[in-house]
Amino acid sequence: MKIAILGNGRMGKRISELAIQKGHTIVCNSSSEKPASTLNLSTADLAIDFSTPTTAFENISHAINSGIPVVSGTTGWLKNLAEIEDLCKAEKGAFLYSSNFSLGMNILFEINKTLAKLMKNQNYESSLNEIHHTKKLDSPSGTAKTLGKQMDNILANSTPITAERIGDVPGTHIIKYTSTVDEIEIKHTAKNRDGFAIGALIAGKWIIGKQGIFSMQDVLTQ
Repeated sequence: MKIAILGNGRMGKRISELAIQKGHTIVCNSSSEKPASTLNLSTADLAIDFSTPTTAFENISHAINSGIPVVSGTTGWLKNLAEIEDLCKAEKGAFLYSSNFSLGMNILFEINKTLAKLMKNQNYESSLNEIHHTKKLDSPSGTAKTLGKQMDNILANSTPITAERIGDVPGTHIIKYTSTVDEIEIKHTAKNRDGFAIGALIAGKWIIGKQGIFSMQDVLTQ
């Protein structure tokens, strides 16, 4: 694959490193000094966006307007998601968003929904805690919001989310159901950023040649 990396932070750099190791080519990178809108994406097969909440909309729009399928893992910008989806439909493009590209976390998404269905109408209080590194810009994390939304849609309540920012933690998410007699807990702990990067590359390879709006669940089930 020939890949345009939109966002040159920790994730963008790691995706570039792993892509090159796997024999792919990085045709361009955007950064704060070189915005995505200034890049010629015509030689790219794919754009992968791991930028910032303030630049993601512009980056993704530029890729879609350039006729390039785009995969995005940036969180904190979803107030503009409907606009991106409308643009993608209008341009007959391809767009895939996930709050978390880790294959393990996407398995946890499915476990989370199943557990919430089992816990509905039981005498338990739900809670969600997430821990990330101190440089993470959004709080709670996009992943925590996804998990919380899944739970709330099924449980018909509002699950409290607590967020911690500690050192260089890649990402930990803990879901608890607590009663007066016991506690049930499911947890995902990312050991490093490679799981997110590998998942993004898998999604990127999958979306090439497709048209429409997708999620990581489409990648895992089709």
